[in-house]
Amino acid sequence: MKNVMIIGGQQAVITYDPDLEMFRGEFIGLHGGADFYATDVAGLQREGEASLAVFLDECAKRGIEPRKTFSGKFVLRISPEVHEAVAIAAAASGESLNQWVASALREAAHA
Repeated sequence: MKNVMIIGGQQAVITYDPDLEMFRGEFIGLHGGADFYATDVAGLQREGEASLAVFLDECAKRGIEPRKTFSGKFVLRISPEVHEAVAIAAAASGESLNQWVASALREAAHA
Protein backbone atom coordinates (compact mmCIF):
# COMPACT_ATOMS: atom_id res chain seq x y z
CA MET A 1 0.00 0.00 0.00
CA LYS A 2 1.35 3.44 -0.88
CA ASN A 3 2.58 5.77 1.84
CA VAL A 4 2.18 3.22 4.64
CA MET A 5 4.98 1.93 6.86
CA ILE A 6 4.73 -0.89 9.36
CA ILE A 7 6.47 0.06 12.59
CA GLY A 8 6.25 -2.19 15.62
CA GLY A 9 3.43 -4.10 13.95
CA GLN A 10 1.37 -0.91 13.55
CA GLN A 11 0.52 0.88 10.31
CA ALA A 12 1.56 4.49 9.89
CA VAL A 13 0.54 6.75 7.00
CA ILE A 14 3.47 8.79 5.69
CA THR A 15 3.07 12.23 4.10
CA TYR A 16 5.48 14.99 3.17
CA ASP A 17 5.24 18.44 4.74
CA PRO A 18 6.81 20.90 2.28
CA ASP A 19 6.76 23.75 4.83
CA LEU A 20 8.93 21.76 7.26
CA GLU A 21 10.72 19.84 4.49
CA MET A 22 10.16 16.69 6.53
CA PHE A 23 8.17 13.51 6.31
CA ARG A 24 5.35 13.04 8.82
CA GLY A 25 4.15 9.67 10.02
CA GLU A 26 0.85 9.12 11.79
CA PHE A 27 -0.19 5.80 13.25
CA ILE A 28 -3.68 4.73 12.25
CA GLY A 29 -6.10 2.46 14.06
CA LEU A 30 -5.05 3.65 17.51
CA HIS A 31 -7.07 5.27 20.30
CA GLY A 32 -5.46 8.67 20.21
CA GLY A 33 -2.77 10.37 18.21
CA ALA A 34 0.77 9.17 17.78
CA ASP A 35 2.75 10.96 15.11
CA PHE A 36 6.41 11.54 14.28
CA TYR A 37 8.65 13.49 11.89
CA ALA A 38 11.94 12.78 10.10
CA THR A 39 13.87 13.74 6.99
CA ASP A 40 14.50 10.18 5.72
CA VAL A 41 13.24 6.61 5.92
CA ALA A 42 15.70 5.52 8.61
CA GLY A 43 14.67 8.53 10.68
CA LEU A 44 10.99 7.71 10.20
CA GLN A 45 11.62 4.17 11.44
CA ARG A 46 13.58 5.39 14.48
CA GLU A 47 11.17 8.22 15.38
CA GLY A 48 8.14 6.02 14.74
CA GLU A 49 9.42 3.35 17.12
CA ALA A 50 10.04 5.99 19.80
CA SER A 51 6.61 7.60 19.32
CA LEU A 52 4.84 4.25 19.41
CA ALA A 53 6.70 3.19 22.56
CA VAL A 54 5.65 6.39 24.38
CA PHE A 55 2.05 5.94 23.19
CA LEU A 56 1.88 2.29 24.28
CA ASP A 57 3.46 3.09 27.66
CA GLU A 58 0.84 5.80 28.30
CA CYS A 59 -1.95 3.44 27.32
CA ALA A 60 -0.62 0.81 29.72
CA LYS A 61 -0.33 3.35 32.56
CA ARG A 62 -3.92 4.51 32.02
CA GLY A 63 -5.41 1.08 31.35
CA ILE A 64 -6.46 2.05 27.81
CA GLU A 65 -6.66 -0.44 24.96
CA PRO A 66 -4.26 1.07 22.39
CA ARG A 67 -5.96 -0.26 19.25
CA LYS A 68 -9.37 0.82 18.00
CA THR A 69 -11.91 -1.83 17.19
CA PHE A 70 -13.93 -1.66 14.00
CA SER A 71 -17.54 -2.82 13.79
CA GLY A 72 -17.54 -3.46 10.06
CA LYS A 73 -20.28 -0.87 9.55
CA PHE A 74 -20.08 2.71 8.33
CA VAL A 75 -22.35 5.22 6.61
CA LEU A 76 -21.47 6.32 3.11
CA ARG A 77 -22.98 9.40 1.50
CA ILE A 78 -22.91 9.62 -2.28
CA SER A 79 -24.92 11.44 -4.91
CA PRO A 80 -28.20 9.86 -6.05
CA GLU A 81 -26.69 9.41 -9.53
CA VAL A 82 -23.75 7.41 -8.19
CA HIS A 83 -26.09 5.42 -5.93
CA GLU A 84 -28.19 4.47 -8.94
CA ALA A 85 -25.14 3.55 -11.04
CA VAL A 86 -23.72 1.39 -8.24
CA ALA A 87 -27.06 -0.35 -7.67
CA ILE A 88 -27.25 -1.16 -11.39
CA ALA A 89 -23.65 -2.41 -11.46
CA ALA A 90 -24.30 -4.63 -8.41
CA ALA A 91 -27.47 -6.09 -9.92
CA ALA A 92 -25.71 -6.69 -13.24
CA SER A 93 -23.01 -8.60 -11.33
CA GLY A 94 -25.61 -10.70 -9.52
CA GLU A 95 -24.59 -9.23 -6.15
CA SER A 96 -26.32 -7.23 -3.47
CA LEU A 97 -25.33 -3.60 -3.18
CA ASN A 98 -23.47 -4.43 0.05
CA GLN A 99 -21.56 -7.33 -1.56
CA TRP A 100 -20.60 -5.24 -4.58
CA VAL A 101 -19.40 -2.26 -2.52
CA ALA A 102 -17.53 -4.49 -0.03
CA SER A 103 -15.73 -6.18 -2.93
CA ALA A 104 -14.85 -2.82 -4.54
CA LEU A 105 -13.53 -1.47 -1.23
CA ARG A 106 -11.51 -4.64 -0.52
CA GLU A 107 -9.93 -4.42 -3.97
CA ALA A 108 -9.19 -0.69 -3.65
CA ALA A 109 -7.64 -1.17 -0.19
CA HIS A 110 -5.64 -4.22 -1.30
CA ALA A 111 -7.05 -6.10 1.70
